[in-house]
Amino acid sequence: MDEGGTPLLPDCLVYQIFLSLGPADVLAAGLVCRQWQAVSRDEFLWREQFYRYYQVARDVPRHPAATSWYEEFRRLYDTVPCVEVQTLREHTDQVLHLSFSHSGYQFASCSKDCTVKIWNNDLTISLLHSADMRPYNWSYTQFSQFNQDDSLLLASGVFLGPHNSSSGEIAVISLVRNKPYDVFGCWLTETSLISGNLHRIGDITSCSVLWLNNAFQDVESENVNVVKRLFKIQNLNASTIRTVMVADCSRFDSPDLLLDTSAPPGHVFDLSSDGVDEEEEEAAGPAPRRTKEGWRRLLGGLLDAGAQPPLAERMLETKVAELLAQGRTKLPEGHGACAQHKLLIFTTGCLTYSPHQIGIKHILPHQMTTAGPVLGEGRGSDAFFDALDHVIDVHGHIVGMGLSPDHRYLYVNSRAWPSGSVVADPMQPPPIAEEIDLLVFDLKTMREVKRALRAHRAYTPNDECFFIFLDVSRDFVASGAEDRHGYVWDRHYNICLAKLRHQDVVNSVVFSPQEQELLLTASDDATIKAWRSPRTVRILQAPRPRPFFSWFASQRR
Repeated sequence: MDEGGTPLLPDCLVYQIFLSLGPADVLAAGLVCRQWQAVSRDEFLWREQFYRYYQVARDVPRHPAATSWYEEFRRLYDTVPCVEVQTLREHTDQVLHLSFSHSGYQFASCSKDCTVKIWNNDLTISLLHSADMRPYNWSYTQFSQFNQDDSLLLASGVFLGPHNSSSGEIAVISLVRNKPYDVFGCWLTETSLISGNLHRIGDITSCSVLWLNNAFQDVESENVNVVKRLFKIQNLNASTIRTVMVADCSRFDSPDLLLDTSAPPGHVFDLSSDGVDEEEEEAAGPAPRRTKEGWRRLLGGLLDAGAQPPLAERMLETKVAELLAQGRTKLPEGHGACAQHKLLIFTTGCLTYSPHQIGIKHILPHQMTTAGPVLGEGRGSDAFFDALDHVIDVHGHIVGMGLSPDHRYLYVNSRAWPSGSVVADPMQPPPIAEEIDLLVFDLKTMREVKRALRAHRAYTPNDECFFIFLDVSRDFVASGAEDRHGYVWDRHYNICLAKLRHQDVVNSVVFSPQEQELLLTASDDATIKAWRSPRTVRILQAPRPRPFFSWFASQRR
């Protein structure tokens, strides 16, 4: 400015100069004088800085809850948990899973050292309790979950049986058998949990039974049910049900913070009518008649050996199992407009043992209690299996799932199969990509709503592939990876905001449910790391918080 206080450069010229600067330089220049400070806060300037710095597509609008481009830039830079503040080394082997209590005051960790540890989540995290599960003949602990009021903790582990056989068990108050062990288990209500059991029928055919268990099983009367069968699902081609979780449909009315994009819809199949529409079903006739016709065609094909090549043994087993299930599968119960039902979500498949589908069953209010018929007494003899309500096919190996806080959106880690691949042998699934796709499905519409998030990688083949746990907060989604990093993305803009380094595979990540600026990561390096946002670190370390613009100007990423 001249001696009279008049700017020597007009605002438009200062603006053009600032456009050529980076965000830190713009903020530093804003400290020079009042004119430059005013220009440095210009909305159009920060709009350009935002799209350029974060490399967001220009057709993606600003977050609907944002008040300005400057504040939105600050949110993505200043509130992402990316600063390591503490490393916990109390575990002596690989840490496999983390889970927060709903209050956020405590969290639990599971590890291959066969312990479940409970931690106090204070400014400095401290160990409250450690439970050694080796006296129960467990090999390791792999999953935990607090019930809704945080009074009970479900812990899932691998049980070593006779002759080195293994299955899963769930520990709450007593032990509940769980098979296969990677079903993990989950809470349905505050006092009841879901477990699974697997029954072999043939070489590649089985059925999975999902059970509802009371957490408290010390009842005095033998007439009070403590366990009830929920569903019995047929498994074909060596597939099994794994990784169950529950979504509460009553939360679907929460504000929608996601953008619908032009991405094509995912492969979604509605099996509520058993895959046959009303006209086709009427033309085909009753189920028993369709089954007899199917048997007639199959036997005719087997006898007419010259007409076509003989069926492989596994393919024949699958066709026979499908025919046996026809007419013996209970169709889904109608849930109508009931807002109190819940969704049971699990990984499954139909072509190979590799989990490539997400199965969904509606759980109605009358099914959420162990009262009533036991062991399927209420079903007819002709309804041996339960049909799925929905199936989502991701055409790849599913290695992780997580729900948004409002339970409406399902995030799925998947390693894709090659385009156009065909599964000829259920025991030899297609090769899987090293790059992990993070897919997003809307459970209200059963459609894929966002293009895949990418950055993280995995390297193990199909037969060694393991689950990588992810978590979703109000604004962010995080996941582990086999490339020794955890990753954080913004849910609205679909951009990766942070890479969190470990010394080995990152198995699990979890946000504090009360403070999304705190994230925990667990790794095969036997450590748990706590990460806080730059804003939180600045507040905790400084006697008086420094203004964002002055702090940002002194930092370079």
